[in-house]
Amino acid sequence: MYKRARIAAKSAARRSTFARRVLTATLLAASLLAVAGSVEAGDPLLAYGARIVGDDARTRIVIDFDREPRFSVHYIANPERIVVDLPATAFGFPAKDLAARGLFKDIRYGKMDEESARIVLTTARPVKLALAKVQADEAGKGHRLVLDAEMIDKQAFAELVKTQSWNDQTEADQTTSAIPAPEKAAPGDFVIAVDAGHGGIDTGAIGVDTKTEEKQVTLAFAKALTDRLNKEPGIKAFLTREDDEFLSLSQRVLFARQNHAGLFISLHADTLKQKDIRGATVYTISDKASDKLAADLAERENLSDQIAGKETVAEPPEVADILLDLTRRETQAFSISLAESVLNSFKDQVGTINNPHRHAGFRVLQAPDVPSILLELGFLSNADDEKLLLDETWRDKIAGLLTDAVKRYRAAVMANGG
Repeated sequence: MYKRARIAAKSAARRSTFARRVLTATLLAASLLAVAGSVEAGDPLLAYGARIVGDDARTRIVIDFDREPRFSVHYIANPERIVVDLPATAFGFPAKDLAARGLFKDIRYGKMDEESARIVLTTARPVKLALAKVQADEAGKGHRLVLDAEMIDKQAFAELVKTQSWNDQTEADQTTSAIPAPEKAAPGDFVIAVDAGHGGIDTGAIGVDTKTEEKQVTLAFAKALTDRLNKEPGIKAFLTREDDEFLSLSQRVLFARQNHAGLFISLHADTLKQKDIRGATVYTISDKASDKLAADLAERENLSDQIAGKETVAEPPEVADILLDLTRRETQAFSISLAESVLNSFKDQVGTINNPHRHAGFRVLQAPDVPSILLELGFLSNADDEKLLLDETWRDKIAGLLTDAVKRYRAAVMANGG
């Protein structure tokens, strides 16, 4: 009897152990499904690996994702580019793993907005994607996006551009809905748009020592300046972007105008080939550049839309007319006044380059009715400037000096009946 009882007990124990294992497996499966569901619902894709191989005739790009990505491909001319649009994606692989080679002379990737990311492949010659598909990883580690590019002639590329279908809204229909609308200014408030240069896929310049991206530097300064300005009675400042998001140059200008900004201040921290040059520079708009440095800088800054894979759209005739009328001239005079006020604040406080007020045809300064300046805070190509640009105390000092400059500018405008 004792033996039968012991066998029964062992059998019951085995059934209990089996039941626990089944329950554990069921709960684990449910947990994994729940996690997968939450990842699918809210979390961005993770691009955790990349590689590029090939030559100047055929080039293959492979990008590894944690799960299956949806994607679309478009072709853009002048210059020739391939644009790959993705859902929100975190790019977690080293930049060197996708360094341009073969058919591609430049490769950029990054966030466009909260719901999308983009890869922009600038080509060395006309190309097409002979293959663009997603494959499951054999080891069960997610999926990979495979892009096989091959060279074609200019006529074939032009035909690709002409016959493709863009389902996206045009630039004119795009909104800045991803940017929180600024708090409504009180009647009589002096409204200022603070623009953090670059963002998202457009990283801007890269620091010589720390490899810090310009888009991070400008956003930190923009936030510090906005906070400081908003402590002043009668002044209301807002950011054109509040996080790592791409905005086209025309969107930045439109956002300032839509919110009735009385000033537009665009912050930058560029690089130069001459690493010994350092200090701040203030730029205003002009049809003719003041010098080669200003011309080169404006040309680079105006490429921001191309870097992000935007089509180059010619300005409508009415814009060209506006830029030549009395309104623009008056606005330009106010912009120069603001630039001079900033440099007066910086005197004996902040190092500047020789001839620190310069001018060129910056597209981001083209609002015909909003006085605008582009402020180069310093150069990330200079090790001493880079240290300052990353120093929080120096950042707060600059914010204070700029606020003083804005207050003096505002007082002068109001004294003249503005």
